[in-house]
Amino acid sequence: MEFTLNNLLLIGSALLVLSVFLSKTTKYGIPVVILFMLVGMLAGVDGPGGINFYNTQISKFIGTLALILILFSGGLDTRYADIRPIAKRGVLLSTLGVVITALLTGLFIAYTTELNIKEGLLLGAIISSTDAAAVFTILRSKSMGLKNNIRPLLEFESGSNDPMAYLLTLVFIMLIKHPDTNAWGYLWFFVKQFALGGAVGVGMGFAIIRIINRIDLHFDGLYAVLLLSLSLLVFGVSDLIGGNGFLSVYLAAIILGNHEFVHKRSLIKHFDGQAWMMQIIMFLTLGLLVTPSQLLPLAGVGLLLSAFIIFVARPIAVFTCLAKSQFSTRSKLFISWVGLRGAVPIILSIYALDAGIQKGALIFNLVFFISLTSVLLKGTTIPTLAKRLRLSVPMHIRKKSTVDIELANKVKSIVMELDVLPEHRCVGKMLVDLDLPQGITISMLHRGENVFIPDGFTRVNIGDKLTILADSVNSLKDFYKKMGV
Repeated sequence: MEFTLNNLLLIGSALLVLSVFLSKTTKYGIPVVILFMLVGMLAGVDGPGGINFYNTQISKFIGTLALILILFSGGLDTRYADIRPIAKRGVLLSTLGVVITALLTGLFIAYTTELNIKEGLLLGAIISSTDAAAVFTILRSKSMGLKNNIRPLLEFESGSNDPMAYLLTLVFIMLIKHPDTNAWGYLWFFVKQFALGGAVGVGMGFAIIRIINRIDLHFDGLYAVLLLSLSLLVFGVSDLIGGNGFLSVYLAAIILGNHEFVHKRSLIKHFDGQAWMMQIIMFLTLGLLVTPSQLLPLAGVGLLLSAFIIFVARPIAVFTCLAKSQFSTRSKLFISWVGLRGAVPIILSIYALDAGIQKGALIFNLVFFISLTSVLLKGTTIPTLAKRLRLSVPMHIRKKSTVDIELANKVKSIVMELDVLPEHRCVGKMLVDLDLPQGITISMLHRGENVFIPDGFTRVNIGDKLTILADSVNSLKDFYKKMGV
């Protein structure tokens, strides 16, 4: 069966619906990303679906788009308070840890397979990043938390190590395609990618805050469209000037997520849904792209490479980067085990295919096999290992309410009222410009005979009465100090 415009919506929507339904099986310990891939493989050329799909350019585009939205959504959910205690070690894992994994794996591949040293290093770079999406799906389904800041470390690492893996992949593709490039050329490319990527991400992150808070759109639904467009613009601008677009997207999202902006709560939820949809589409596409019959002859070497990454390369990288840290040996062992190879390595292997690397098909199939076995083996054993290492704690999950309140991101415990006087610093300002301290929400505004729920564009006037929700006395004190009360 071939994809056509007439059957694209039918086939695509049916596969999406099936994938969403299958996500319920995570309670049985099956990583959901595996199910998405299996659906694509069953629908593909070797499965009962018989769909013949092999287009590396479309797959590369879908993978890039999906990764942009997944990184943006992850950045929006990343809090400074969570990553501050582990920021130094997280950065080491996402940079030095990726390099160590890539080099060790690449050298091992070169000496155990038919790939030469350059091709081995390329495969090592492709497989060097981690994907924690399946891990946390399993942990949540088991109502399990983790001790000792392990969870924020893993989340930060998985979100921030993709740019380094992407950069290394491009460097080794250049090394194979343009071997005459000197060392300074690679060094300049490396520095330019990170410097420009970081600058664009930080600059556009703050610019997006101002744009969203100033534009005052008449239709609330357009804010989601605007933020989606801006997230893609961040990547496009960074990529155009030679920066690392994925790093730019992640940094911009972190900055945005840690500042107040209009419709913040609903927009974060919207992007969470977008990230899930793109993750499903991405894994379905990758499942369609692979030919299972070509994987079977690679089972032996694939298992050997998986074992080396799991038991040698990843632990060496983790123990090196976390040396002399507050993490115990048990914690380091668990962090080593959680280094899943997921979607990103498969996407990066498509870059090698699209670049015309001579053994690109072999590299793609090996990466797919390694990722599949890694997620399947580790994803089903993470809860058990966490318990055996005494690192798991119960995670109490509140049941979903039928009423979704936009007033606050967390429960407040103090309610106060403030009469706005001429000397207060909030007079004449919109709420979004007040830079409210963490833990403060202005839930209601009394103006004359009228009482209403304000939004970010509501301007505070003399004589208004503000109803303030605070989660602590300190937050309330900080608010009063900022307002000059």
